[in-house]
Amino acid sequence: MTTVRTQAPLRTRTVAAVQSPLVVGAALAAGSLLVAVRDPHQGGYPICPVLALTGMACAGCGGLRAAHDLATGDLASAWAMNPLLTVAMPVAAVLWLVWLIRSARGLPAWQPPAWVWIGTVLAVLAFSILRNLPGLHGVLGPG
Repeated sequence: MTTVRTQAPLRTRTVAAVQSPLVVGAALAAGSLLVAVRDPHQGGYPICPVLALTGMACAGCGGLRAAHDLATGDLASAWAMNPLLTVAMPVAAVLWLVWLIRSARGLPAWQPPAWVWIGTVLAVLAFSILRNLPGLHGVLGPG
């Protein structure tokens, strides 16, 4: 006796494959819309726990304000709040788009090599240290 394996239609497979990137994209879009509409410069968001406990700005400090400024098209203000995230957010958007396209084509998600992760961690640590140095505090935000 032989069994016949049937595959789901291509459209069904494609919809299932892009489900995760679309859910993540929708969540990020909703968060971006919230930050664009409800201005973090006016308060109302929780303060960074690292800043509250240590008095030092972490790599993410100013990130909500930078996201607001990017969402409203004010690149200079975004840069003043958090230069690292001002660069990282568009890079993350491109990586999300690559994930979506690869998923739609049935390809596995891109797996960055170890050096990318190590370099990212080192860059974040260096940024965290440099932005707290007295001479660079105003340059590396948050402004």
